[in-house]
Amino acid sequence: MTRIVRRAATGLAILLPATAHAHLVSSGLGPFYDGVSHLGLAAEDLLPALALSLLAGQRGARTGRATLFALPAAWLVGGAFGLVLPTARPASALTALSFLVPGGLVAAEARLPSGWVVGLAVGLGLSHGYLNGSAMAEAKLGALGLVGVVAALFVAVALAAAMVVPMRAAWARIAVRVAGSWIVATGLLLLGWSLRGG
Repeated sequence: MTRIVRRAATGLAILLPATAHAHLVSSGLGPFYDGVSHLGLAAEDLLPALALSLLAGQRGARTGRATLFALPAAWLVGGAFGLVLPTARPASALTALSFLVPGGLVAAEARLPSGWVVGLAVGLGLSHGYLNGSAMAEAKLGALGLVGVVAALFVAVALAAAMVVPMRAAWARIAVRVAGSWIVATGLLLLGWSLRGG
């Protein structure tokens, strides 16, 4: 009988968490590391940033380097605005668009000029940074949390773009294009979900 009671109590403890976090997860390591972990846990931020990094890598080292600095800088500026003037509601259609455009360009291996890719990086950085800044303000992580996100973003962009730049084999370039198509598919699912809910 005590075994059954123990199992029931364990099951109840597992099913009834003390707190639930919908967006930002507190690691207990402080605001900076909560921001760092946020990028890895938030697919709505990570996947568009990776798609843009893959696109920059497809366009070469010069575009990759420019994107490496433009995307985090724009994310930081947008995040600062989000901290000061937070929004109560994230824009699902905008998030879905940020999956579709860079992912589609990667899948098509679009031959865009470097300036266009950097322009996309600035637009993506400002919009997602603003949403992140708003979330940081709500979670009371402040500027230190935002800096953590931007630091993690810088590393992710550097690794993803640097991985793609030297690829010459046809099968490797096709694998990058397939990754872009998966990001597009995820964006379409997100768009359908947002339209159904709205």
